[in-house]
This record gives sequence, structure tokens and C-alpha cells, in this order.
Amino acid sequence: MRKAGALACCLLTGCTVGPDFSAPPPPKVSSFTAGASPDQAAQNPNWRTGQDISAQWWTVFQSPQLDALIKDAFQRNPDLAAAQASLRVAMENVKAQRGAYYPVIGAGLNADRTKQSAALSPALSTPDLLYNLYQTQLSVSWTPDIWGANRRTVEALQAQANAQRYQLESVYVGLAANLVAAAIQEASLREQISATRDLIADERQILEIETRQRALGQVSGQDVAAQQTILAQTEASLPPLLKQLAQQRNLLTVLAGRYPADQVPQTFQMHDLVLPGELPLSLPSKLVEQRADIRMAEETMHAASAEVGVATANRLPNITLGVNAGTVASQLSQLFGPGNEFWSIGAGLTQPVFDGGTLLHRERAAEAALDQASASYRSIVLKAFQDVADTLAAIENDARAVQAAETAETSAAKSLSLAKDQLAVGQTGRLAVLNAEAAYLQAKIGAITVRANRIADSAALFQALGGGWWNRADKVAVQ
Repeated sequence: MRKAGALACCLLTGCTVGPDFSAPPPPKVSSFTAGASPDQAAQNPNWRTGQDISAQWWTVFQSPQLDALIKDAFQRNPDLAAAQASLRVAMENVKAQRGAYYPVIGAGLNADRTKQSAALSPALSTPDLLYNLYQTQLSVSWTPDIWGANRRTVEALQAQANAQRYQLESVYVGLAANLVAAAIQEASLREQISATRDLIADERQILEIETRQRALGQVSGQDVAAQQTILAQTEASLPPLLKQLAQQRNLLTVLAGRYPADQVPQTFQMHDLVLPGELPLSLPSKLVEQRADIRMAEETMHAASAEVGVATANRLPNITLGVNAGTVASQLSQLFGPGNEFWSIGAGLTQPVFDGGTLLHRERAAEAALDQASASYRSIVLKAFQDVADTLAAIENDARAVQAAETAETSAAKSLSLAKDQLAVGQTGRLAVLNAEAAYLQAKIGAITVRANRIADSAALFQALGGGWWNRADKVAVQ
């Protein structure tokens, strides 16, 4: 009696075969880099270890134009819309699979006109060979989830939906990061172009002066030719900068979901972007929670684990229960009359006996897929830690580069100021002033580049640390 009760309980509640998934623990590392911690580097900004990251982290650059551009892009970008649609697909697939928990009920109504051969016995209880036949039927079938095949399938689909949600968050973070990077690059290019044009104008004046001096025999032809070469090289550097600026404008426009002919109204200058004085630095143990790509890899591993359970359950016996009831009559008015009803109740047990090893190898393939997902997860975690370490190293070296470039720019500016003072009292000529101005402009172009790199790497740090997606107010909950 107890065995019968246990069997009945198993049929009703079932069990779940296959491994139960548990999230991998965070890596046991205490630092992102092998060297000194960032807060020990005097050149770096103020680090805020363990500080949370805002979902709108780009506001630290204090650019209303950048804020407006990103807001507009979130509404228009087709990649973001595609990711949102993919998430809806995944969520609907979960809900569809949950329907397999319940019995399937179907209803039908059939009407036939039949002429039967006299060589056969009449199908009806009357000798009529030409007759109408009306039938109503209600059928119920149910396959109890004894081994948890459907539970594991729902679990796998739920994990895939979660992975798609994290993919959506990655698109949000990546889109914002790409827009910030493109805006910084545009601002840098605009200043480089302006400084290059000023430099070309100075070098042309130098060439004009040296040409006149050559005519007077004060300089050699070699000096004039050297200046012509310098001017030509500087002029040659301008078209690539203009090309890059046009490409950055097109990139910003397309990221904002517009065609290149419909340029975004925002334009960016370096003075519009403020370098943040403080930067967050998450704890290494928190990175696996904050990086959407790591969470996505974790859910992919979860789905692969559930698929092992599905493959295992498919090798075990299954029971199908069915009920079929209805009425049949040769006249529509008698369809629900007495004596015209029929019904049947049945149960079936199926057990794979021989399939050429198909189910066995599918189970082994699912186990191998779980191993693959586990290895991919570890690889993505390593790559995430590398991203943070690379960005920290870049910021530290950017600080040194900015200091050196600013020193060079300041020295060139002082040299230019001295040359102008000497020109004012007649101690030097216009040529020396122009040379000093050209040197200053070259130093300025170098400083523009390193400052842009510093801002860009600061933005890259926010992305490397996860981008604050968990603080986004409108994030989608997957159920």
C-alpha cells in the first residue's frame, strides 16, 4: 500500500533529473592589477573604491549636449530596439513552455454527408446507405511531468530569457559608451583641425619670409626647400583629420538612429567636456555581478545545465493520460439526444527501447555543451578583469602623458611669449616669432590628443566596471 501511494505521489508531483545549477563563486582575487593599487598613484584622480555607478554615468562629463544625444539615441537606435524585441521573444517562449504543465483540452464539431456501398454493412443502426452524420467531441490529454523534462525545459528557457535581458543591458551600456567615445573623438578632432589650420597659416608666413630672404641672399635655397617640405607635410595632415571628423559625425548620427544625411544637431568641443575629478573603482568580487556580459554567460551556463536534465528525462519512461467524450447522430436535432453519447478513458506508458543510441548521445552532447558554457564563462570573466586592468593602466599612464604634454605646451607658450617680447623691442625678427608659434601649436596638438585620451579612458572605465545598468529605472524584469 505504501509503495502504491509513493508511486501515485511520484506520478502527480514527479521529480527532476539532471544537475541543479548554482552560480559560480566570484574569483578569489583582491586586486585588478599586479602592481600598486590605483589610489597609490599620485597622478590619478580621486578613486572611490566600492562606490556604486550611476546608470547615467556619462553625466560626470557635465555636457548637456551629450546627455541629450544619448537620451535621443536610446529612443531611436535600431540595435537597441532589436535587443528589446529579442527579449520579448524569449519571455513569450518561457510562457508558452509553461503551458505544457497543464492538460490540453480540445473541442470539435463535425458534419458529414456519406454514401455507403451496399456491399458493406450499413454504418448506422438503420439500413440507410445515404446519410448525414453529426458529431461533437471534447478531448483532454495530459502528460505528467514525472521526470521534470518540462520543468528543466522551462528552466532552460527562463535562463535564456535572463541571458537576453543581460544582452539588452549590454547594448544599453555599449551604445552609451560608443556615443561618449565618438563625442570625445569629435571634440578632439575639431581642436586638432583648428590648431593645424593655424599652424599651416604660420608656416606659410614663414615660407613667405624665407622666400623674400632667399631673394636677398640672406638664406639658402636649401632652407626654403626645407620649409616648403614642412608646410607640405603639415598641409597633408589636415585632410585625414577632416576625413576622421566626417566619419565621427556619421558614426554619431547612425548610433543615434539617423541616416548620415540627417546629422545630429549636437556638436562637441573639448571645453564642453569636463574631466571627472573622482572615478569609481569597484571591488573585484563585485565585478561578476556588475558586468552584464558575465551575467549573460552565467545564464547561458544555467540553460546548458537545464538541457542536461531535459536530455536525461527523455531517456526515461513517460505516461500519457487521455479522456475523450462526445455525441453522434444522423440528424442534427438528435445530436444531444439520449443514447447518442460516447466516451473513452485511457492511459499509455512509453519507454524508449532502441533508438540507435540517439538519446544517449544527445545526453552526452548536452553534458559537453555544459562544459563548453562553463569554459566560456571563465574566459569572459578573465576578459572582464583584463578590461578593467587595461583601463586602470591607461588612466595611470594618461595622467603622466597629460602632465608631460601640458609641460611641453606651457614651455612652448613661454617661448612664444618671449619671442613676441623680443620682437616688440626689436631684438628678434618676425621669423623667430613664427617659428615659436609653430612650435607652440605643435605642442598644443599633442596636448589635445592626450587630454582626449584621458577623458576617453575615464569613460572606458565606467563601461569596464559594468556601466551601472543595475541602477537603470526602466530595466525589464524577466519572469
